[in-house]
Amino acid sequence: MQDEPNAPTGRDWDGLERDALYALTDTSLPPVMSLDDLGRHIEESDPESIIRPLVNAGLLHRLNKRFVVATPAAYRWVQIVGHVV
Repeated sequence: MQDEPNAPTGRDWDGLERDALYALTDTSLPPVMSLDDLGRHIEESDPESIIRPLVNAGLLHRLNKRFVVATPAAYRWVQIVGHVV
C-alpha cells in the first residue's frame, strides 16, 4: 500500500488506515461517517487517500462520494486482531 500514488508523506500509512478502520467500527461513534468527519477524527487532510485502498480491499463501503461505512469484513478483522496500536 506504500506504492499508492497519493499516499500521504511523513505519516504512518498503515497507522492511518488502521485508525480509519477503528473509527468506523467503534460502537461509540456513528457507523456512517463523512470523509470530512473521518479526516478530522484521524487528523488527515486527505481522507480520500486513506479510504480508497480500504474500499478496494472490501473493508469499507462507499455510500456515495461523501460517506463511508465499515463492512462486515472490517468488523470481523477488528474482532480478530483487537484494537492494537
